[in-house]
Amino acid sequence: MITVQSISNYDKAHPTAITIGTFDGVHIGHRKILERLINNAKLLELKSTVLTFFPHPRMVLQKDVSIKLLNTIDEKVSILKEIGIDILIIHPFTQEFSRLSATEFVRDILVNDLKTKKIIIGYDHRFGRNRNANINDLIAFGNALDFEVEEISAQEIDDVSVSSTKIRKALGEGDIKTANSYLGYRYMLTGTVIRGKGLGRKLDFPTANLHIPEEYKLIPKNGVYVVSSHIDGNKVFGMMNIGYNPTVEGTAKSIEINFFDFDQDLYDKKIQIDIIDRIRDEHKFDSVEALQAQLKKDRVTSLSIISE
Repeated sequence: MITVQSISNYDKAHPTAITIGTFDGVHIGHRKILERLINNAKLLELKSTVLTFFPHPRMVLQKDVSIKLLNTIDEKVSILKEIGIDILIIHPFTQEFSRLSATEFVRDILVNDLKTKKIIIGYDHRFGRNRNANINDLIAFGNALDFEVEEISAQEIDDVSVSSTKIRKALGEGDIKTANSYLGYRYMLTGTVIRGKGLGRKLDFPTANLHIPEEYKLIPKNGVYVVSSHIDGNKVFGMMNIGYNPTVEGTAKSIEINFFDFDQDLYDKKIQIDIIDRIRDEHKFDSVEALQAQLKKDRVTSLSIISE
């Protein structure tokens, strides 16, 4: 897959079949659309192309800094590459871009810049300044400018929106199994391992402390989770705590992973954590010894889940 930063950097030599959207989570609903895009592109000998935007339009137009997304940009790129998209265009979303008229967007961006021959888009898609153009306008543009529009039905769009809502709700409740079932893959956290206070090592449960710089990334409910990761080509399992370490009077929220049968220096290494299941809530124990005893039980529980 070719990843292009900004529409202006696109190689106009490749005519496209395109879909447009944020595709946050790239979940099972999105995959129906993307599979249709890929199949159409192959049939028409076009490049299957996803046009997405960053920052998220709500961050720019509504100044909504509280919005939480299921994927970082890097995670989205990785998932779309695995699905088999030919070209991903990540265009900077700005106030200026939002003020393009429908005609300017279709004629200048889709037709002239991206050489679009087919668009696969939802029945409720709106575009142009103040979002004043709809699917019927797009079809009319297609007839005039020689591209085909394939409309995604209301039922399929409902499938997409409902599952996005359910994923966020499930993660907020710590229901990782439901979230994973709608995503079609295990929810991931990607970050860099940083130095912590070293408490885990003193408890015989050394941890990798994960720093996620993207503040917009949705972090699941506090608690203890079973996880896996691929490190230097090897799959390793472990358990992860999200929370404040109340037993030792922690004040800052942290994400800490204790990998099983693994003792490698991970400092400053970027890793991806795939979340398998949730074991329990985070608790404040009466003593460090009680916490250590619980961690031993958590390890047994985790290994049991992994063996299944």
